[in-house]
Amino acid sequence: MKNPNLIQNTIAFVKQQLQHAEGGHDWFHIERVLKNSENIAKSEDCNLEIVQLGALLHDIADSKFHNGDETIGPKVAREFLETQNADEETIQHVINIIENISYKGGNFEKEFSSKELDIVQDADRLDALGAIGIARAFNYGGFKNRALYDPETTVNLNMSKEEYKSQVAPTINHFYEKLLLLKDLMNTQTGKQIALERHQYMEDFLDQFYAEWNGEK
Repeated sequence: MKNPNLIQNTIAFVKQQLQHAEGGHDWFHIERVLKNSENIAKSEDCNLEIVQLGALLHDIADSKFHNGDETIGPKVAREFLETQNADEETIQHVINIIENISYKGGNFEKEFSSKELDIVQDADRLDALGAIGIARAFNYGGFKNRALYDPETTVNLNMSKEEYKSQVAPTINHFYEKLLLLKDLMNTQTGKQIALERHQYMEDFLDQFYAEWNGEK
């Protein structure tokens, strides 16, 4: 029998699991991705419950905070959904979203595709753009004790998945190695439209950043 409280129970579970998470990957990140997902889903033919579950559970155990282990997130999600009597088709679809949503340096071939994955992936990527994206980038850089910027450290656009996960470059490099590339990787029309505005905001920020860095403003 279908659980009528599945989404609310999932929200409660995620809030509890991420109560001590790093600021860019905490409950509020999940909530923003959920809202973005629901907004995009309005214009797409999709299973809204799968979209909501994928958004809620996509970072339930981010490998960045578990020594690179990419198996923990799907395992935690499956165990939780089984306690909620979710059917196997739903569980597997959510796990496929978790396993295929991440950027991983842009050198990662998705092994699964669905409209629901497209929506949640766009929603997650939107949260890496614009004012929130800038805030998250520097928050994570501070969490990892990375430099803000170093003119001597060149941008690397050809990292392997392993290099991307282990790199320690200044935060500004991350804009070029990921954030500014995202607008061209969006899957949905709504995602593309929102990404354009957020991308321009980041371009303007970088112009201001360099002007201040060089004492021009």
